[in-house]
Amino acid sequence: MLRRLLLLGPLVLLLSVLASAQGPRTVPLGDWPEARGPHGDGRSDETGLIDAWALNGQNFLWRVPYGGRSAPVVMGNRVYVQNPSGLGEALQERVMALDADTGKVVWEYKFNVFQSDVPPHRVGWASPAADPETGNIYAMGVGATVIALDQNGKLLWDRSIGEEFAAFTTHGGRTTSPIIDGDLVIVSAAISSWGTGASRQHRFVALNKRTGEIVWIASPGGRPYDTNYAAPLITSINGLRLLISGSGDGGVYAMKPQTGEKVWGTVMAKRAVNTGVVVSGNTVIISHGDENLDVSELGMIAAIDGSQTGDIKTFKWKQQGDQFGFSSPVIDGTRVYQVENGSRLKAYDLETGKNLWTQTLGTVQKAPLVFADGKLYVGTESGKFFIVRPGPEKAQVLSEVELPLSKDDNAGQSAGLPEPVFAGAAISRGRIFFVSTGGVYAIGAKTATKPTGLTVDAPAVKGEGDATYIRVSPTELVLKPGQAIKLHADAFDKLGRLIGPAPGVTWTLNGLKGAVAADGTFTPDPGTLEQAGTIKATAGSISGEGRARVVRPLPWTETFDSFAENTSPPGWIIVGTAKTAVGTVDGEKALYKAPDNTIFKRYRAFVGDVNLSNYTIEADVRGIEQRRQRGDVGLVNQRYVLVLFNAGHLEIHPWQAAPEMTARVDKVQWDVNTWYRMKLRVENRAKDTLIQGKVWRRDQPEPAAWTIEKIDTIPHRKGSPGLYGDGISDVMFDNVRVYKNQ
Repeated sequence: MLRRLLLLGPLVLLLSVLASAQGPRTVPLGDWPEARGPHGDGRSDETGLIDAWALNGQNFLWRVPYGGRSAPVVMGNRVYVQNPSGLGEALQERVMALDADTGKVVWEYKFNVFQSDVPPHRVGWASPAADPETGNIYAMGVGATVIALDQNGKLLWDRSIGEEFAAFTTHGGRTTSPIIDGDLVIVSAAISSWGTGASRQHRFVALNKRTGEIVWIASPGGRPYDTNYAAPLITSINGLRLLISGSGDGGVYAMKPQTGEKVWGTVMAKRAVNTGVVVSGNTVIISHGDENLDVSELGMIAAIDGSQTGDIKTFKWKQQGDQFGFSSPVIDGTRVYQVENGSRLKAYDLETGKNLWTQTLGTVQKAPLVFADGKLYVGTESGKFFIVRPGPEKAQVLSEVELPLSKDDNAGQSAGLPEPVFAGAAISRGRIFFVSTGGVYAIGAKTATKPTGLTVDAPAVKGEGDATYIRVSPTELVLKPGQAIKLHADAFDKLGRLIGPAPGVTWTLNGLKGAVAADGTFTPDPGTLEQAGTIKATAGSISGEGRARVVRPLPWTETFDSFAENTSPPGWIIVGTAKTAVGTVDGEKALYKAPDNTIFKRYRAFVGDVNLSNYTIEADVRGIEQRRQRGDVGLVNQRYVLVLFNAGHLEIHPWQAAPEMTARVDKVQWDVNTWYRMKLRVENRAKDTLIQGKVWRRDQPEPAAWTIEKIDTIPHRKGSPGLYGDGISDVMFDNVRVYKNQ
């Protein structure tokens, strides 16, 4: 974790009774607030649902052309979906609210994708989450931007995890959906940071759902193989509430959802895990579709005992050889249902793992199962939607409907084929909602049913007894010199439940100059323009930490001359990883990005406040040719990147995977082992943004004219300065300068 827990002994806290931050949680019967439903496991408590339907016929309600890859969620009379909007230069990610009776658009909120390697046809992978308490909607975009919207679609806050933590995104597009727990909204991604968090790991980030402040960050596993989109589940096992999720390192991990403390983990694959888990009692069903650790066969479904702690290496049972790479399972009493990649639905005995039967549904599968009213509702990538009644010995297909042929190929592979379904359905008030790449569908009761009561009724739970953990929040701060902020130190018991504010806290600083008042107010030294370190709260024998980096106000220049070899400026994001540090070339200090031929070879280092705008960044750059290859090098300004490519052309783009958004100039001179100067200026105008770049040999005068320009009509209005490198050979930076536009 990005905070260190020092558990030296019990601390008895004599506090008044306080409500836990994790409760109560109530979900009315009929709501489906998250991608896997109110219970997080693909299960609905509704009854009286349809057995069959037909396009434009029996039990068909409506279809609207807002297709995508993610699952719908439903709260009240609103269906919320996340999808791409627009084409070419106008492409954005979008959250929409639809009327559940008609499919009519109630509102939509669009936001830009930037500095992501996700291609346009995979935008909108994650599903939104609706909060029954506040009515707010939360979403995470493919560029790792987290947004909070109120029930009318107004932006409450956003958080650029992509810039603050240099999020790693890939062509695969896999993005995890948010999950809500009490006052927290929790997301995860393969991210990097600074200091002890500089290594790239699959991390879980909990934010205050009302303010967007980061409350905790957890790194339960190892270095990721890839991005993933495993659906997280919050459940209780033997009275201990757990957040359980697959990770990019091939493992499944359980954490306390209010603190991020790791309880257990099991690594089962040599690739990222994309499937969700389901739980019955203390039995946790896990699955994957890639290479196993112990046999050459691909794929596994297994059961583990989730009441354990530490590293779990034994299974209650496991079946290997079927690739469960994407779809998540459901539990039906004593049976587990799961669909493997070839769209074969399988049933297993929950206690023994015995395969009870197999039912073929199609040829390719991504969507998870949904279980309601004794039936399974599921779409396939083959473009069919099924209703299946499973039994102890076989499955009965009640309905099989082929979807229309795709017109808009927003799936990247479906033009002219029946519309694929990649995500799970939502069950709400007698209706089934699902999303294909071409549209959002509603089938079922013509008039919505009016179920009464609660499908989830979890009362507030108070922490009690000894405190075993202190959570310092906000736990990740970006401040200006002299800017004060108040931190909170909260005590939790061994079950991860909030006891209350920790009494008698003493505060200390590590690596930071400044002062912390008794009430937790930290004020960094106004004379120290750049620094990074931790703020530690100690109560009795236990401690917790928050992290802070202080960024320089504009203007500033960095020559790297004051830094020792193999070090880096404090708080620069991802610098210090990816083999990047200060070194000496031709007698002068510079920042090196060493060769890297892994999936992490593309590199963006962020070196300032994400809220900066209307500024210019300059730097000297140099590329070394190794084995006739040279890396690409560039600068980042307000979410735009100016890149000098080894092939001799210059580009400006906010999103490299969307070529329609790229401006390009060919035949730009770039000699090897020679210093060049790059300059990138961004200006916000009334209706657009003007981006200008130039490059020239450092030993020659700056040219008067800009080498390249771009006007962006869906502009990025703010963003962090940064450095860009990509390649399997050295690139270097020196004399970095950032200042307000002149």
